[in-house]
Amino acid sequence: MALLKIFFLPVCFITLSLLVPSHAQNSNQDYVIAHNTPRGQVGVGVVTWNTTLATYAQNYANQRKGDCNLVHSYGPYGENLAKGSASSFTGTAAVNLWVAEKQYYNYNSNTCATGQQRGHYTQVVWRNSVRIGCARVQCNNGWYFVICSYDPPGNWEGEWPY
Repeated sequence: MALLKIFFLPVCFITLSLLVPSHAQNSNQDYVIAHNTPRGQVGVGVVTWNTTLATYAQNYANQRKGDCNLVHSYGPYGENLAKGSASSFTGTAAVNLWVAEKQYYNYNSNTCATGQQRGHYTQVVWRNSVRIGCARVQCNNGWYFVICSYDPPGNWEGEWPY
């Protein structure tokens, strides 16, 4: 009888873990950590999670479910967008894509390598953007859309991010 109980508990755990969706790397804290790590690397203060921004991001993400297009909301906040085709495209994966633009950014001249992007990275590390709210949705085509909103917004022309 004891052997049956030992065997039964792991089977129940495995079965339950298959039924409950994982939110790994998509939680509020995951987004905050993914932002604060590169911010710390350049000596910028931390961001905190903001429910108003998160609600804004979620509402806009819901609007993009039909097409998953990377179209900015043109709202009152700074904004980074990303999309990916695999379920492994998490919120953390999106932030990591933005941070990967660091290699194209030259701080001394505050410029970007020709033909590359750096604006997503500079928004992540923008010193005055101290509140974030992010959201991730699965689009009708099966892709995943991620948005992070930043307050105050950054990427002001001619200004250095940090």
